[in-house]
Amino acid sequence: MLQRVAVLSDVHGALPPLEAVLAEPEVATADLIVLTGDVAAGPQPVEVLDRLTALGERVRWVRGNADRELVEARAGRPSGHDVANWAAAQLRPDQLALLAALPLTITLPVAGLGPVLFCHATPRDDEEVVLVDSRPARWAEVFAGLPEEVRTVVCGHTHMPFTRLVDRRLVVNPGSVGMPYGGPGAYWALLGPGVQLRRTAFDVDAACARVTAESGFPDAVAWADEYLRSRHSDTDALAAFAPRDGR
Repeated sequence: MLQRVAVLSDVHGALPPLEAVLAEPEVATADLIVLTGDVAAGPQPVEVLDRLTALGERVRWVRGNADRELVEARAGRPSGHDVANWAAAQLRPDQLALLAALPLTITLPVAGLGPVLFCHATPRDDEEVVLVDSRPARWAEVFAGLPEEVRTVVCGHTHMPFTRLVDRRLVVNPGSVGMPYGGPGAYWALLGPGVQLRRTAFDVDAACARVTAESGFPDAVAWADEYLRSRHSDTDALAAFAPRDGR
């Protein structure tokens, strides 16, 4: 039984906020770090993957849609995002193999929560959308077939942190480390015996300057300004995602 699990989602190839979170004492001492997808699609993909793989068995990985799309882009099926196509071209063969082998879900026992299912978007799909205000019927649809003993589901994908009950099942979204919607900072979650949504502050100006200096992505300046400074509010994001929630 795991006593403490740190959950990091949607790093999106941004090394400075990732390093800020990894330096948190509760992350450094957690029994396990779980990555719920979209790790490398951003301006520092090689560096982010190297930093995380160096942690070895302390990290468990789940596939996100952007991880899948990086592998597809290298196979000749480009993404609709310039940064993803650029990032895919930077990756080494071992990094591509890692992303290609990631599972859609993992389930782990966490103290106080029992079996916890970790996924990127939903347990059945790596890119469909559910939100904090999704209808109960929508949650029932995406959770159909889950084992009854799984009473906690952790997902990412929408870059906005929340916890809510769905028909007696707890849903947790840790938010995004590298591309937060709603305000600057690196968002993550700590599980066991309860759930804590956490935000790690970092020097945004310094992070933007570092990404600009260290990344070869041609639009690194604009990317860092838009995402590390969190130019998109949670209200904007909810409005943009709502049609994909089946409304």
